[in-house]
Amino acid sequence: MMNYPYRPMMNQMPVMYAQQNMQGFNASSGDMITQQGVTYQAPKFEESYIENILRMNLGKCGTFYMTYENNSQWNAKIFKGILEAAGRDHIIISDPKTGVRTLLQMVNLDYATFDEPLNYSYPGVTPQPRK
Repeated sequence: MMNYPYRPMMNQMPVMYAQQNMQGFNASSGDMITQQGVTYQAPKFEESYIENILRMNLGKCGTFYMTYENNSQWNAKIFKGILEAAGRDHIIISDPKTGVRTLLQMVNLDYATFDEPLNYSYPGVTPQPRK
């Protein structure tokens, strides 16, 4: 038998309780579980980060303005294409004429423009109708 350092019982109780009572329990991300086993549903909404805004606008044609520090050939470059995917650290666009897909790093993105209205939903923000 191995000797483990002494741990006060209060440090072990939540883990022991969770192991005994969590079998077969399925909690989703954002749920809070108390010691009594009660769950509270946290509100689920997309936070207003660039990648989430881009994801709400997949399929739209955009112009992406990028800068690349310490690049001797070009410091800034403009990419145009259909927004196919957006992740935390990347954007994938495609050229509708050639079908070529380009993977862009989000760290280089300065800003993007679109020729049509963007889908944007954020709690507490009511979209204003365009005139």
